[in-house]
Amino acid sequence: MLGGVAIPHSQGLAGHSDADVLTHAVIDALLGAAALGDIGQRFPDTDERYRGASSLKLLQAAGALLAAGGFVVRHVDATVVIERPMLAPFVGQMRAALADVLGLAVEHVSVKATRGEGMGFVGREEGVAALAVATVRKL
Repeated sequence: MLGGVAIPHSQGLAGHSDADVLTHAVIDALLGAAALGDIGQRFPDTDERYRGASSLKLLQAAGALLAAGGFVVRHVDATVVIERPMLAPFVGQMRAALADVLGLAVEHVSVKATRGEGMGFVGREEGVAALAVATVRKL
């Protein structure tokens, strides 16, 4: 699961929730932009309520936290670093899924993918990384 989209592949990601590293990075970017902590503080892996949770549901909850604090999400830009599979065919679906949950036009959500080119844990296909930045506006 990446960006709320099931990606077919022989391997998957392991985690306390659904292990959607892309959506988790977006959640952290949003919480950070509003100075509301991070995903580990808000949705800790020590809390059984979040075991197997949909990361899109966690994103929805993070969006509600921002709204309650008087923030409006403006833009999200995210990059997934993954060796395989190639994500280009799924980027549009990921953008749409994230935008839908955040109530944004898809034009305000960017998702990019790059490879580790054989270097590091990503290049060795031992894991996946994701980075995201978000802009928010205080009402």
